[in-house]
Order: sequence, then structure tokens, then C-alpha cells
Amino acid sequence: MNNSGNLFSAIPGSLPEELFEELMAGQGIKIERIVSKGHASPEGFWYDQPENEWVLVVKGAAKLRLWGEDEPVTLSAGSYINLPAHVKHRVEWTTEEEETIWLAIFY
Repeated sequence: MNNSGNLFSAIPGSLPEELFEELMAGQGIKIERIVSKGHASPEGFWYDQPENEWVLVVKGAAKLRLWGEDEPVTLSAGSYINLPAHVKHRVEWTTEEEETIWLAIFY
């Protein structure tokens, strides 16, 4: 059983849709790699997840908007945020010139 990988490998040259890849799941935890390139949430769409989500930007940058907050949150490589369950949020933008690679831990 191979339990190793690389967050920077197997990224398609073209990303018409964001890439979501489950890396590990079990015992109430799911770890996911998300790859974006110029992607944003559709107009009027808000994520409203039943689980907590801790997310780290590994490469690139993004801007998140949290429901009810006046100022969006800009994340760059190394930045992370914890999103409690049912905190509505949306992705305003991700970098277009390079991929934004996220590591998301749902718990």
C-alpha cells in the first residue's frame, strides 16, 4: 500500500474546472487537495458545509469572503484559515498566472 504522494504532481495543463482530490479519509477526518487557476465561486453561491474545514494555501493566492463579514480574507502561500461548520463562505478569486494549491482538512 503506497501512502505517499506529492501535492505538486499530476496537475493537468488545463483546468477548465477546479480539481478536487481526496488524499485521505477516516475516523471523522478527510484531507483534500484542491487545485484552482483563476477559479471563483459562481455569482450568488455560498459554501455551507456540515463539517469544520481547516484550509492552507500551499501555492498561489486566493480571496475568500465570509458571510456577514465586511472585509474579505486574502490568503497567500503559507496562509491558513479555520472555517467552522455552517460558516457560509465563497471564493472571490484565485490566481490566474499560476495554480492555487489548497490543502483542506475537513473534521
